[in-house]
Amino acid sequence: MNNALTSENIRETLADMTDPESGRLLSDMGQLGEVAVTEKKVTLDVALTTHSAILWKQTRGRIEERLRTAFPDISDVQITVTPHERPPTKIGQVGLEAKSVIAVGSGKGGVGKSTIAVSLAIGLARAGSKVGILDADVYGPSVPHLVGLEGRPAIQEGRIVPPQLNPGQPYQALPTGLNAETVPVMSMGFLVPPGEAVVWRGPMLHGAITQMLRDTNWGPLDYLIIDMPPGTGDIALTLSQVLPLSGAVVVCTPQDVALLDATKAIAMFQKVNIPLLGMVENMSFFLCPDNNKRYDIFGNGGAKRTAKELDIPFLGEVPMQIPIREHGDAGKTVANFDDPNARPYLESICQNLVSGLAHRHASAPPMPSLPTL
Repeated sequence: MNNALTSENIRETLADMTDPESGRLLSDMGQLGEVAVTEKKVTLDVALTTHSAILWKQTRGRIEERLRTAFPDISDVQITVTPHERPPTKIGQVGLEAKSVIAVGSGKGGVGKSTIAVSLAIGLARAGSKVGILDADVYGPSVPHLVGLEGRPAIQEGRIVPPQLNPGQPYQALPTGLNAETVPVMSMGFLVPPGEAVVWRGPMLHGAITQMLRDTNWGPLDYLIIDMPPGTGDIALTLSQVLPLSGAVVVCTPQDVALLDATKAIAMFQKVNIPLLGMVENMSFFLCPDNNKRYDIFGNGGAKRTAKELDIPFLGEVPMQIPIREHGDAGKTVANFDDPNARPYLESICQNLVSGLAHRHASAPPMPSLPTL
């Protein structure tokens, strides 16, 4: 290829760059916009979807690196990312409008599964994606407490209007108008009086989960994060029947007994044909605020080793920190993203999750949705 710095040569250089969400070529999808060359300065418009909002900065960096490698004489590269509209289609038996549905599970309780599920939703929403949370832990719904929401949801036109969580301001610069929106949250905790036990058999659980998915006015979503009950019960089977799940994230702690239970959860997801998107090691270590020394209270690196043995992505670790517990108890889990000691770990897990989805789409782009006849 002629390496003269022209807009035509720039487009040719970027011809095989793919969209993180769809895995298809940016050039084929009309996502490479105006290209201008002034002396040795290049300006380029790229349109990306909010589904991959957390990867916008990374994608912009890859494009700039490609251009600087192909055209060493470039003095400046200005890449503007704008939103590319690609609305979700209705999926599953419940007619949910979501691009990715991600279940967050664990083999046992007490490992911080709900905290990680809520943190995934908050992190993706703060980056600019449209996210919803379904608390499918019917017997022990903790999401309402973690996010500080309570009360029965309203009903409008026969549909549930879910309470809304404000995830705060985005942590990376996005174009004007793409500030984080509220996150709809639905949970059995909004429907059952505090302290009242839910004593249901499998068919009632199936009906409750299906109804919350079908009758809640979620609106169009990039992601629906589902907080699963711990263990290997009926809910995974229900979800696999009514929704095409994008995959599951398994949360565990480093000690052997937790890893044994996490392995069972992984086997459960595999049995019902739900892909494994990765493992998260919570309470990975304690960083003492007095001396900044690391203490591996529950062992070290167990989830990472298990993920490698099972050929599952390791999404990252979250340290044991007093503020994370305090924020959850106070209904302010969102405040973890304002804590410099917690935010980098949580953001990294969110980015690794979406990067894994993007890699999967790049290797096997999903078929485009066909119009309904």
